[in-house]
Amino acid sequence: MSDKCSELSKKLIDFIQAQHMFFVGTAGAECSVNVSPKGLENQRMTLMFCSFDKQPLILRLYGEAEVIHPRDADWQSLSDVFPPHPGARQLFRLRVSLVQTSCGYAVPHYAFKAERPTLTKWAEKHGQQGIEQYWADENQLSLDGKDTGTIAP
Repeated sequence: MSDKCSELSKKLIDFIQAQHMFFVGTAGAECSVNVSPKGLENQRMTLMFCSFDKQPLILRLYGEAEVIHPRDADWQSLSDVFPPHPGARQLFRLRVSLVQTSCGYAVPHYAFKAERPTLTKWAEKHGQQGIEQYWADENQLSLDGKDTGTIAP
C-alpha cells in the first residue's frame, strides 16, 4: 500500500499545500531524532504530511536540507514565499531524494479549527530585540547539545 518515486507530482504538491500541519525530523550521526529541528549536524531530513480529512494519505519526503537564517543571502527571496511571521528564525531548503506515500487508513479524522495567534502575539510583544535575546538564551543548542546556528558566529 505504499508507492515510492524520486519527485513530487502536481497532485502531491496540491496535497502538501492543502495541509495545515506537517512533521519534520532530523538526526545527527549519534543523536536523538529531533522533531523540532533548530539546526542540522548533518543534512538528512524527513517531512511527513498526513491527511486528517477527506481521502486518507501519508506522504513522506526524504532528502538533504540546507538551513537558511535571516542573515543569509537567500533569506529574503525564500521567506517572501511564505506569509510574514514575526520571529521567524530559519527556513530549510530540502533537496528531495525519495517521495513515499502510504495509505493513511489509520490516520484519524480531525477538523482544523484555526491557527493559534499565541506565537505571533508573543513575538509582537517582545519585538525583534526580545526575540533575538530569547534565541540567545534558549535556542543555541539542540536537544543533544549541538550548535543550532541560530546565532551568527
